[in-house]
Amino acid sequence: MAEIILYSIIIGAIGGGCIAAGAARMRHAPEVQAMGAFRTLGEMNACGGDPISHFSFGLGFLFSSAAAAVAAGALSQDVMHRIVPNWAAGALLLKNKDPEQTVWNPGKMMIAGAGVGAVVVTALNTVASAIPSNLSDIASGVLVQATTWLINPVMPAIFWLAAVDAGKVTGMWGTLLGGVSALITGNAVPGVVLGILVGKSAEENGYKSNIVRILIAIVVVMFLAIAYFRGFFAKLVF
Repeated sequence: MAEIILYSIIIGAIGGGCIAAGAARMRHAPEVQAMGAFRTLGEMNACGGDPISHFSFGLGFLFSSAAAAVAAGALSQDVMHRIVPNWAAGALLLKNKDPEQTVWNPGKMMIAGAGVGAVVVTALNTVASAIPSNLSDIASGVLVQATTWLINPVMPAIFWLAAVDAGKVTGMWGTLLGGVSALITGNAVPGVVLGILVGKSAEENGYKSNIVRILIAIVVVMFLAIAYFRGFFAKLVF
């Protein structure tokens, strides 16, 4: 148990600090390189600088993450993408209500995220290691089915609706690349997200922009490479 706690503190602090700092840097993109998920930025913006909103939002995913840790023996993405950055932001906002000086300050978010990450990861891993194996097997059987439904079709539908709602051009690209991604990989979400990026770039800069042309070229090459290595073309031929 002592070894689990020690490793959890180290990993949680490093991961939490990096993720929180990366989320804060997303606010300043493209002037600076950032790291994080689009949903993280959107969810943090939706809290409107209210510390209680940040804490309650993260708390909503704490219990599901604990269940996932018990069932799968691993932390879900919600720990780093949702709980840590939102709780780090909430902790900073308790002292200073100005988001520009707190939530969107990478240095302060890194320190707060390291502390939150160390505590949360340690708590989840400790709980998971203390649960009897028979209970873990029961939880695993329930969560695997729920996760399968979440990955397909719930998440693709949500992202596709967001793409369509963003405008005709973005909706078209989201639908097109989402369909291609679903055919090649079995998951439409990556394609829809790329479609949103391409569509928004095209709306703002036009198709004659070098940035848009390069982005489209990268997406085409990437899908061709994925299709080739997954044997997609061979399946079409035979």
